[in-house]
Amino acid sequence: MAGIRLPPEDSDLSQARPLATTDLISDDDRSVAADSWSIKSDYGSTLDDDQRHADASEALSTVTFRTASDYSSDKEEPDAEAVASMLGFQSYWDSTYADELANFREHGHAGEVWFGADVMETVASWTKSMCADISQGHLVNHVDNDKSEPVEQGDKDLASWSVLDIGTGNGLLLQELAKQGFSDLTGTDYSEGAIDLARSISDRDGFTNIKFLVDDVLETKLEQKFQLVMDKGTLDAIGLHPDGSIKRIMYWDSVSKLVAPGGILVITSCNSTKDELVQEVGGFNQRTGASQEPETPGDQESGRYPPPFRYLDHVRSYPTFMFGGSVGSRVATVAFQRTQNQ
Repeated sequence: MAGIRLPPEDSDLSQARPLATTDLISDDDRSVAADSWSIKSDYGSTLDDDQRHADASEALSTVTFRTASDYSSDKEEPDAEAVASMLGFQSYWDSTYADELANFREHGHAGEVWFGADVMETVASWTKSMCADISQGHLVNHVDNDKSEPVEQGDKDLASWSVLDIGTGNGLLLQELAKQGFSDLTGTDYSEGAIDLARSISDRDGFTNIKFLVDDVLETKLEQKFQLVMDKGTLDAIGLHPDGSIKRIMYWDSVSKLVAPGGILVITSCNSTKDELVQEVGGFNQRTGASQEPETPGDQESGRYPPPFRYLDHVRSYPTFMFGGSVGSRVATVAFQRTQNQ
């Protein structure tokens, strides 16, 4: 995925003709890209390895690479980032969900569970516990460590929380949240095929109350603000676009408008650690700080401006590993709270 560096190969580029895409992609490249695409299979998958590699190879064949004349003599490889960034294009996901929709209609398979079923269930149950604590005023802000900021709702019932899942894919995360007691559920995806698949699966499984809409989070048309916004892998995919750094800035600008004041944003990522996500939110807070209004009279007097988001908590139950003296995990789930300044 992000940060992959493909090993160079000892091959000469032909000067007689521009190389075709298939000439520039080796079997090793296909294997690495397929492994990148299928990281979620480490936690469970409905597709076998041969099918997964075939799908990734087919997707690679649609990527436009530079011709041989565009490469210098000491760099005769297509950029690894260009190979990995296929997951950042809507055309890739349109093709993927078209296949998965056809597979669902023929065999009833729901398709891939991004990061696997275990992670999805952990995210749903952990989110429920956190939201219940917030509703009851039990959870303190882990940054300030001396105050809590409960989501404003009358009956403190999870059923009344408005929930948005951005980049919902097949919509299975929303089904898990429904099982946890949430009922005001909306899923969006910029791929129409994903929305068709999510609706079909939800109807089959009896979750007819879940709403699904075609919407691009970077150019969202939604006007509603939600008390809980979920992102499981969407920020990862956005970051894999060749203009990922710019699109990530667009992401935060857009998401900050979708989370209600006092609401919660939960991000699950395999490309960013908990600390990296906190740092990215800190950068967004800095960029937008000058435009924020003081949150309290005390802030106004002191000239302090509240940040748009505060770190709340993260999942601590994922398996960890040691690398370079640091402890990490393959997946990070982090919660941020929107400040009450709107």
